[in-house]
Amino acid sequence: MEVSLIFRIAAVGVLVTILNQVLKHSGREEQAFLISLAGLILVLTWVIPYIYDLFVMIQELFAL
Repeated sequence: MEVSLIFRIAAVGVLVTILNQVLKHSGREEQAFLISLAGLILVLTWVIPYIYDLFVMIQELFAL
């Protein structure tokens, strides 16, 4: 896993948190939810290839 991936995930987390708070205080809870959902989907698209590689490695390790 690359260190830059961890920094990107942290940056998305900070950005989503700030936008979420601003939108909630302005009374736009629906948009705040959509921003949170978009951040989650973005991070998942970055992490899923690493999870796939982990499962492949475990499968090869145990020769399943």
